[in-house]
Amino acid sequence: MMKRFRIRERFLYQYRFIMLKAGSIGVFDSGYGGLTILSEIQSLMPEYDYCYLGDNSRAPYGSRSFDIVYEFTRQAVLRLFEMGCNLVVLACNTASAKALRTIQQKDLPLLINTDKRVLGVIRPTAEIVGSITKSRHVGILGTTGTIQSESYPIEINKLFPDIQVTGEACPMWAPLVENREYQNEGADYFIKKNLDNILSKDPQIDTLILGCTHYPLLLDKIKSFLPDSVTALAQGEYVARSLQNYLYRHPDMEAVCTKNAATGYFTTESPQKFSEAATIFLNKKIDAERITLE
Repeated sequence: MMKRFRIRERFLYQYRFIMLKAGSIGVFDSGYGGLTILSEIQSLMPEYDYCYLGDNSRAPYGSRSFDIVYEFTRQAVLRLFEMGCNLVVLACNTASAKALRTIQQKDLPLLINTDKRVLGVIRPTAEIVGSITKSRHVGILGTTGTIQSESYPIEINKLFPDIQVTGEACPMWAPLVENREYQNEGADYFIKKNLDNILSKDPQIDTLILGCTHYPLLLDKIKSFLPDSVTALAQGEYVARSLQNYLYRHPDMEAVCTKNAATGYFTTESPQKFSEAATIFLNKKIDAERITLE
């Protein structure tokens, strides 16, 4: 009975979405942080349709293994494809670090419709950092999973072999945001501790990449603990510009992206809980619907 219900649920959501929003640009995150990326994309390209999917019931991804992050991300990407999205942005650093390459190289070639595409947030950030750092010493602040993957050093050094990259895992930062503690004095201890750690590892760092989509909400506090010589770099603006450029360079993909200025929000958790938490990231109320991925 439960299996039959899930099949029926999936059919109804898929049918409803295809009728209303087929051609939307999919934006996926393990939780809420990707909403900061979506917001920047919407600001730059408001005419397009978007579908945001948060796997909130299984978040956070930051401390999970490569295999689990890949499997969860793969499920989400395939579901967004089923819902009518032709292009999916992994607005999650951990998913981009641990799953993107495998999905692109292993899973996409197996699809009947090979016109589907999946993009991440690490490459666009790596591309811009070379024009920002003067000292050629860059720091990465991210989840444990993102730092351990070494995806940022790999991508940055492909483009800029002369840049030295240092990472610092900040496992407490995302929970501070999601529990609405990020503006309180209690957050100061953890933020200052991680910033002091990374700058002690390499005092020549002049650019810090905020390698988690939650971190832009901490930007004011981060800046307050940094010397004026260090720039804190949020990703959203650069990911949005990169997506815009991608669509310009791929007119065939741009042609299948619909433009009704509509956005659908989906979560694997409680829609009410998602809608309430989303206000932290979007500064507005939204309606969400629940779907399953397993």
